[in-house]
Amino acid sequence: MESKGLLSHDEAKPSSEESEPPGRMPDFAGMKRAESSVQQSSRSHVVFFNRPEKPRHAVQSTPRSFIISPRSRAFYKRFFPGITSAEWNDWQWQLCNRITDIKGLSRHIALSDRESKAFAHHGGMLPVSITPYYAGLLDGFDESQELRRTVVPVHDEFLRTPGESVDPLCEEADSPVPDIVHRYPDRVLFLVTGFCATNCRYCTRSRITGNDNNDSIMQESWDQALSYIASTPAVRDVLLSGGDPLTLPDESLEWLLERLRRIPHVEFIRIGTKVPVVLPQRITPTLLRVLKRFHPLWMSIHFTHPDELTPEVSQACNRLADAGIPLGSQTVLLSGVNDSVATMKALMHGLLRNRVRPYYLYQCDPIYGSAHFRTPVEKGLEIIRGLRGYTTGYAVPTFVIDAPGGGGKVPLLPDYVAGRDGDYVVIRNYAGDSYQYPDPDGTIGL
Repeated sequence: MESKGLLSHDEAKPSSEESEPPGRMPDFAGMKRAESSVQQSSRSHVVFFNRPEKPRHAVQSTPRSFIISPRSRAFYKRFFPGITSAEWNDWQWQLCNRITDIKGLSRHIALSDRESKAFAHHGGMLPVSITPYYAGLLDGFDESQELRRTVVPVHDEFLRTPGESVDPLCEEADSPVPDIVHRYPDRVLFLVTGFCATNCRYCTRSRITGNDNNDSIMQESWDQALSYIASTPAVRDVLLSGGDPLTLPDESLEWLLERLRRIPHVEFIRIGTKVPVVLPQRITPTLLRVLKRFHPLWMSIHFTHPDELTPEVSQACNRLADAGIPLGSQTVLLSGVNDSVATMKALMHGLLRNRVRPYYLYQCDPIYGSAHFRTPVEKGLEIIRGLRGYTTGYAVPTFVIDAPGGGGKVPLLPDYVAGRDGDYVVIRNYAGDSYQYPDPDGTIGL
């Protein structure tokens, strides 16, 4: 049964471009088979859950009016001279041609000793995966460049420090069925895939990201997850994450959203993604038509640095906003990448210009091998102090630590309460000046 009031009669009609009726279960077993015939298939028929094989230079129907920045055009003409702009703008071409090994990466950047050593001792490490588009943003010679540090491995990933864990947030302990994390009373995290277009080196879920999933297991886990949500009336909010949900094909994503919308107590759905940043070509008119059918639908986008705010990303964000999807940002605080007030302010201002509301600033989770990324907690508080009052409140995210051990997100704020003076609470503003507020019955500040 559809949730009342969520879809109009016209909105519920499937698009003429849909390749699979939303009421039919995706062909999980056929998804890998489809990979081998991508050259002969139209875009709406190419489906896969696991990573596609490469190399492949096929192009489907030409996407409408995608921006290509001068930097991207110069990059693909240099490193992919045989392709057309239509191929570059095809999101499946981008996925099929991801950089996944030292040979591919060495074509684009001069690897440092620290980077080369990481590949030499690669066993068990989070796989490397970088879309050609995102590779075009990396500095080919400077290993300290901010974006390069987030996606190119270094030998520091093999260092283990106290407090680190493969699952620091203890998500598996709060997983009643496979791929569901139910930690908070009224919402669940649904890990719909283990695949990402580009792998961040500080990934909290490196234990699952990049792992291939058996199709029958994927189908079974989706069934169990949906059954759990349907049988748990307290769940009103479902966050789709992974991996990255927007790497799913349109028809699989539509099928999943359709099933969730049939659960009466699910009031709204969120998608956590980095795809608009690392694969903006994915935000196609067809995808937008799918997403628009399932409002209220929200999206949290993982941004790291202002250099990610390219013309392509701006277009992708504005397309999503025009489709009526509220956009929020989630940013991980990373040492040497974005750990300054100036960098964070530039990022937050850029997000607002692109209709993305800064939401969370995360202290980096203590995943194995993350010490070189983690800052002191005081650094996050320093950044919040440098934003609050010095720029619009809309540009100030909430600084949180996702408590190790499964405690959930804990917000941290600078100390703006200075104490009490009789019946007054003494507060301190952004500039450090003190003021008194009448509070005769209060105890705060005692």
